[in-house]
Amino acid sequence: MDRTLQLHSVNVGTAQPVRIGERRILTAIGKSATPGPVAVGPLGLAGDEQADLSVHGGLAKAVYAYPAEHYAFWQAQRRERGISPLDETLPPGFLGENLTVSGLLEQEVFVGDRLHFPDCVLRVTAPREPCYKFAAVMGFAQAGRVMALAGCCGYYLAVEQTGTLAAGQQAVLEPGQRSLSITQAFAGKFAKHSR
Repeated sequence: MDRTLQLHSVNVGTAQPVRIGERRILTAIGKSATPGPVAVGPLGLAGDEQADLSVHGGLAKAVYAYPAEHYAFWQAQRRERGISPLDETLPPGFLGENLTVSGLLEQEVFVGDRLHFPDCVLRVTAPREPCYKFAAVMGFAQAGRVMALAGCCGYYLAVEQTGTLAAGQQAVLEPGQRSLSITQAFAGKFAKHSR
């Protein structure tokens, strides 16, 4: 059975200085939807920047995909903490992702799997690791721990075939060796958070 991924939104952002507590930092976590086809090169999407290449960027983490299925969870987390109104809808790219997707959750995607879009091919490489910038965007200090416990991390992609991406496209999953799922890789990195 073919597994497909639906691409809801292609999101890009530039690095901006922000204040987090007493610190002033540069971050490109703020992404917003961009219309039309977006060029995809070896280092990611045209018009997108990464501020900290140790976390997001480079050949192995050129593009970050996040399942839209998790958005309701984060909206509920923010509501429960009084951070957002009851009717808040988080916009695509709010979690810092380049691709807002549906159809393939972390436990269904394995390191080495390939996603064949109509005009490019992306390979799954690693789970996202939450950092203090993610907590700042979410509005509560425990956001990284919540992500670790829930396992809703999304996944990084390397660009195997350059081309373009556009909202509304589908990608067919080509299984790799299937030895390490994104869920397993993430759990291994963040076992300490569940203690």
